[in-house]
Amino acid sequence: MAQTNLPRVALYLQDAHPLRDGMHYAKYAEERGFEAVWQAESRLVRDAIVPMAAFAAVTERIKVGSGVINNWTRNIGLLAATFLTLDDLAPGRIICGIGAWWDPLARNVGIDRRKPLLAMRETIEVMRRLLRLERVTFHGEFHHVDDIELDVVHGRKEPRDVKIMIGATGPQMMEMTGEIADGAVLNYCVPPEYNDEALEQLERGARKAGRTLDDIDRPQLVVCSVHEDHDEAIRGAKMLLTQYLAQQPHIAKASGVDPAIVKQIQSILGWPATKEQIEHAMHLVPDDLVLRITATGTPDEARAKVMEYVKRGATCPILYPLGDPLLMIDTFATR
Repeated sequence: MAQTNLPRVALYLQDAHPLRDGMHYAKYAEERGFEAVWQAESRLVRDAIVPMAAFAAVTERIKVGSGVINNWTRNIGLLAATFLTLDDLAPGRIICGIGAWWDPLARNVGIDRRKPLLAMRETIEVMRRLLRLERVTFHGEFHHVDDIELDVVHGRKEPRDVKIMIGATGPQMMEMTGEIADGAVLNYCVPPEYNDEALEQLERGARKAGRTLDDIDRPQLVVCSVHEDHDEAIRGAKMLLTQYLAQQPHIAKASGVDPAIVKQIQSILGWPATKEQIEHAMHLVPDDLVLRITATGTPDEARAKVMEYVKRGATCPILYPLGDPLLMIDTFATR
């Protein structure tokens, strides 16, 4: 198997595989030169923290990231303590990817996503200070803490190096990410040219903080359906896109998908969607859309598409394997 010329590449896992299989994929990705493994937390199915701990426990070098948790449902003290604990397990290897979640899911579990920019800014500020092992008093609109600190009695008492990346999609969140975060987790199911405007927004935010775009890491989620049969690869990608376009309107909007197609798909899929509903609706997703917003096809075709995202500013593709994860890892192996 030919090696890719990508300097950095990462693996993305969601809930498509048993957790113990994911542990195996994380170990294999590490052996094949992958920089990181990221665990999703999106639908109400698999949280990110337990898999992150599992991946960290069976690896030695690969970084482990949340891709992404939300900033609404975990108390800020617990959130900081969670990432301190993960860093205890894998010192210097933990990445906190965090996002503003999305409706209707957030609304359906009772979360009012008001002022998402301010809520995220407060979360990042307090969490950073706690991970620096500062004693913190903070009274904002969303977070209120009095004289708290991460109470490390046993173990490492030095500040923790946990990079905080915001999973931004909209322009205002993207700009704020450039200002306050270590990096942006750029979204998937978008065409490569989506990055052009995203980078402008990140750079605008970076300037506010006296930084440049080069100071902002830009890993990007990329759906990757690799198969030796081109048509089979497209079918695999359609299964995923059908569900995402119906249930995650922020991704559909960023993808530039015809709203009429989204409405048709939504009329067929329930919540949660069944496999039968997805198969019934997937013919509505055009082949050209699949090829435009995912890395789909033979290994050579998938590699070429991922390179388009890198050329448009992604610093580290985070590849979501559809089909055989081992084939995808081998396709993008750096050693």
